[in-house]
Amino acid sequence: MTFMEAVLDGLRLVLVWPAPGYMLLGVAIGMFFGAVPGLGGLVGMAILLPFTFGMEPQIAFAFILGMYAVTTTADTLASVLLGIPGTAASQATILDGYPMAQKGQASRALGAAYTVSMFGGVLGAIFLALSIPVVRPLILSFSEPEFFALAVLGLTMVAALSGKSIYKGTAAACFGLMLACVGFAEFGGVRRYWFNQNFLLEGIPIVPYVLGLFAIPEVLELAVRNTSISRVKRTEVEAGGILRGMKDAAQNWWLALRCTAIGVYIGMLPGLGGSIVDWVAYGHAAQSEKNSENFGKGDVRGVIAPEAANNAMKGGALLPTIAFAIPGSASMAILLSAFFIQGLEPGPQILTTNLNITFTLIWTLVMANVVGALILLIWGSQVSKITYIQGHIIVPTIIIVVFMGAWVGNGTLGNWIVLLIFGLIGYFMKLGGWPRPPIVLGFVLGKIMEESLGISMQTHGWGSLTRPIVLIIIALTIVTIVSTVRKQNRKNKDAQEARKAGAPKDVETAVQIAEEGGKDCPAASWPLAAMLLVIFSYCYYEAIPWGFSSKLFPHSVAIVGFCLALGALVKDFKTLKAIKAGTANLDVVGVDPAYVWKSMYFMSWMVGIFVFTIAIGQFPTLVLFVLLYLVFWGHYGWRVIVIYLIGTIVFLLGMFNEIVPVLWHEPSWLPNFFV
Repeated sequence: MTFMEAVLDGLRLVLVWPAPGYMLLGVAIGMFFGAVPGLGGLVGMAILLPFTFGMEPQIAFAFILGMYAVTTTADTLASVLLGIPGTAASQATILDGYPMAQKGQASRALGAAYTVSMFGGVLGAIFLALSIPVVRPLILSFSEPEFFALAVLGLTMVAALSGKSIYKGTAAACFGLMLACVGFAEFGGVRRYWFNQNFLLEGIPIVPYVLGLFAIPEVLELAVRNTSISRVKRTEVEAGGILRGMKDAAQNWWLALRCTAIGVYIGMLPGLGGSIVDWVAYGHAAQSEKNSENFGKGDVRGVIAPEAANNAMKGGALLPTIAFAIPGSASMAILLSAFFIQGLEPGPQILTTNLNITFTLIWTLVMANVVGALILLIWGSQVSKITYIQGHIIVPTIIIVVFMGAWVGNGTLGNWIVLLIFGLIGYFMKLGGWPRPPIVLGFVLGKIMEESLGISMQTHGWGSLTRPIVLIIIALTIVTIVSTVRKQNRKNKDAQEARKAGAPKDVETAVQIAEEGGKDCPAASWPLAAMLLVIFSYCYYEAIPWGFSSKLFPHSVAIVGFCLALGALVKDFKTLKAIKAGTANLDVVGVDPAYVWKSMYFMSWMVGIFVFTIAIGQFPTLVLFVLLYLVFWGHYGWRVIVIYLIGTIVFLLGMFNEIVPVLWHEPSWLPNFFV
C-alpha cells in the first residue's frame, strides 16, 4: 500500500458509519472530562478502554481518540474561568487566561484558545504525518542525560516566567522536586518522608495536590470577598468576545504555528513532553514576542501559545507510541493497551503494512479537534457568563467538584488531607507572591528527573554533561536565566524611577488582578521562605543515613533549594527595610489582617467537611455543607436553597454513582446506603 493509498484508506475507515457516531460520542465525553478539574484524559481513557472490547479497530480508536483529543481543549474552561488547571497541560494558560477573565475578557480568551486549539490539533496531526519518516533518529538520540537536561530547562522556564523573583520561582520548583521524593525511592527502595502514613508510600496523590494549590485559594477569595470572578461589571465589557478572540488568533498565526511545531516535537519525547510542552511554548512566546511586558497580566498571546502547543502535543505523543511501543504519556500507555486489545502490534509493522490504521488515528485527531473546538466556540460565550455570577452562588458547586475531584482515584481520606494542607500552602503562596506552577511541574518531573539522573550517573558518569544535545540544552537554560534576571532588574529599575517621580500607587489593581507570583508582599512572603529553609534542612538531615543512590537526588535538591530560599528570604528582608525607610517600590503591597482572618475562618469550614465526613459520612456532609453555606454565608431564601440542594443531590448521585462510580466514605456505625 502506497503512502497516499494509506492516507485515503484511513480517511475512508473514519468516515464509514458507525465510526463517526462513536467519535462524536467520544468528543462529548472528552469535553466533560476535560472541563471538570481532577478528571482529565487519563481518567477518561481508563474508563472507556473496557468498552472497546469487540469493536473494529477504526471504531475503537475513533471512540477513544475522539475523547482524548478534546480534553486539552475543554480544560481551558477551568483554567480561564476559575484559575484552576483543568488538566496538567493547561497550567500555563492560567497565567494570562485567568487575569483576562478578571478583566471581563473571558469569552475573548476562550475564543482565542479554541481557535488555536483547533489550529494546533489539526496542524499537529499533519506535522505528525509528515514527520513519520524522519523523526526516528531524533527520538532515538534522546536518552537519560538529555531527558534530565530538558526537565531542568522546563523547570527553569516555569520558574523564570511565573513570578517577579527568580529566587522564589526556582525555590518553589525545588520544593516541588522534594515533594516528588515522598514514598519509595526510585533506587534502593528506601521509604522517604512518609511520616508513617501508608497512603504516602506511593507518593503524594497528584490530583488533590494540584486542586489544593490552585482551587482552594481561588474559592477562598470568592467566598470571603463575595465577588464575581470578573472584577468589572458585565455592562462594561464590549460584546463579541468570542469573535475578537478568533481575530486575535488569526493575527498571531505565526506564533500559533511556531508553538504548534513546539508541541508536536516536544510531545514526541516519551514521558516528558506532555509535562512541559505548554511551559516551553509560553516561555518561547514571552521571550520572542515584542512588547511582552503584559505577559502574566492578561495578554491574549499568553493564552494562544500554550493552547496551540498542548493540542499539537497529542499528535506528537502518538508517534513513539505507535512506532516504538514507547508511550509518549500516561494516556498513551492506555492507548497502547487498546492496540493489544485489537490484536495490533505497535512497531515497524504499524508504519508499513498497517499504515492505514496509523492514518485512521491521525484523521480521528483532526476531525475530533475541529468538532470539539467548533462546539466550544459556539458554547463559549454562554459559559463565560459564569465569571459575572455572585461568588456565594458558585462557591458550593466549586467546593463539591474540588472535594469529589480529589476523592476520585484511590478514594481515601488521605486525599482530602493532602487537599487541605496544600490548599493552605497555596493560599499563603498567593498572598505572599510566590508562584505556584513551578511546584506542580517540579512534582510532576521529580520522578523522571531522579530516574534520569541516577541512570546517567551509573552509565555515563560526569561525561553525560558533555553530550552535544545536553550542552545545547544547558546553553538554553543559561540564556533563560540571564534573560530573566535582566528583565527583572529592568522592571525593578522602572519601578524605582516611578516611585521617585511620585507616580500614584494603584493598590486595587495590584491586589485584585495580579499575575501569578506577581505580588511583592514581603510581610506574607518571608514566613514562606523561612518555612522552606526549615523543610530543605530537614529533608537533607533525614536523608543522611540512606544509601548513595537513594539520597543523591534529595540531597542535591535540598542544597540548591536551601540556597534559593535563603536568597528569597534576604530579598524579603531588604524590601521590609525599604518599606520602613520609605524607599520601597510602588508595587509592594501589604497584608489585610481582616481578610486573612476571614479566610482562615472559611478554611475552618473546609476542615469541617473532613471532620463531619468521619462522623456522619461523606454524602450527607457535602449536602449539609451546601445547606449551611447558602444559609449563613449567602443568606439566600428557601426557594433558592431547596432548588440548589436538589441539584446537588442529583449531581452527586448521577456523577459519582453512575458515571464515575466511587466508594463513598461511611462511618462504621451507619449502614452504607450506596451498595
